[in-house]
Parts: sequence; structure tokens; C-alpha cells
Amino acid sequence: MELIIKPYEELTRDELFEILKLRNAVFIVEQECPYQDIDEIDKTAYHIFLRNDDGIQAYLRVFPSNTSPEEVRIGRVIAVKRRCGLGSRILAEGIKLAKQRLHASVVGLEAQVYARTLYEKQGFVQTSEEFLEDGIPHIEMKLRT
Repeated sequence: MELIIKPYEELTRDELFEILKLRNAVFIVEQECPYQDIDEIDKTAYHIFLRNDDGIQAYLRVFPSNTSPEEVRIGRVIAVKRRCGLGSRILAEGIKLAKQRLHASVVGLEAQVYARTLYEKQGFVQTSEEFLEDGIPHIEMKLRT
């Protein structure tokens, strides 16, 4: 499995297409949640993905917080196959990038409640009450680096 880390401007058209296709398949179609997935954050984010001969198998994006200069955010975390370690691996790479390249002292994210354990295993702690985001229960979580 190949690890790829690129800022938006370095993504090829085919990579961007595959990323957006995967996000659409999971977050909009599978979760039956019509929302605006593509946003301006994509242009400022690092896009991290694991790819094999079958295509992208795990993905997330890492981007600076708009509220705190020492915080970096992680979002759009996807693993094609669940419960096989891909989510943990891609999340660890996102945390590593946040610390090493973006010098984050805090990494934050909005987790779907059902995935809380994935994030807790990496050291994230819940920092908010449960809330609905596009009709799906979420919680805010943070990791102090």
C-alpha cells in the first residue's frame, strides 16, 4: 500500500477525481446525507491517502484551523474496508503531518459518534456534547500533541 501526501495544487486530476468520487460514495450516497462535500477547505488542505492497485483505500484531509493558529483540523476520514486497520493507519499519518509539517499543538476533528473509539485509540478526547451535523450525530474531539 502506497502512502501519498499532497497539497491540493499537487494533486493530479485523476487523484482529485478519485478522492471526490470516494467521498461522494461514502458521505453522501452510503450515509444518505445530501450535503456540500466539496468546499474551499480542499484548496488549503493536505490530502493524505493510501492507494493500492485497486485505487484509494483510505483518505483524509488535514488543514489549519480558522479559529486557532496552534490547532490543525482533520476531516473527511474514510477507509474503504472497515475494521482492518486502514482507518487507524491513515489517522496516524494525519496526526504525524499535523505535528511535523504544520507544528500543531492541538489536532481537532468532528467525529461521527459511532467512530469515537477509532479516535480515542489515537489519543483524542471528547470536548463537546453530542450534536447533529447534517442529520448525523457527531462530537468534537481534540488531541494535544
